Amino acid sequence: MTARTVPGGKGTLELADAGILHLRWERGVQIEAGDAQGAMNLVNELSGAASHPMLVDMATTASVSRGARAVFAKPCAASRIALLGSSPVDRVIANFFLGVHTPPCPTRFFTSREEALAWLGSGPGQDLGSSTAK
Repeated sequence: MTARTVPGGKGTLELADAGILHLRWERGVQIEAGDAQGAMNLVNELSGAASHPMLVDMATTASVSRGARAVFAKPCAASRIALLGSSPVDRVIANFFLGVHTPPCPTRFFTSREEALAWLGSGPGQDLGSSTAK
């Protein structure tokens, strides 16, 4: 499926053939509540009545506002979420979110795309443990 632009233009979302949603934030963006809500609305729209695992590429995100973190803590059509980052700043953002908010579904931080995709594809019947940064 072709990637669709998140309202506000700060990211794209696509539902891949494997059934995994892939949210990519643009380099250096500051994600505000409106951006987060636009992304979650698009997740729900693309998913329809189904739920899908979601990979969130946040490797170049500058910041995530308190309002955006609150939006991301609300349930959506994602069945589990892998946060993909590459820097200590990404890990801090993810750990802060996971420490302050209870995610609506199993959520983990990864620095390896392969590990993130393997976790997303492991299915709901696997032992997911708690929502943690990895």
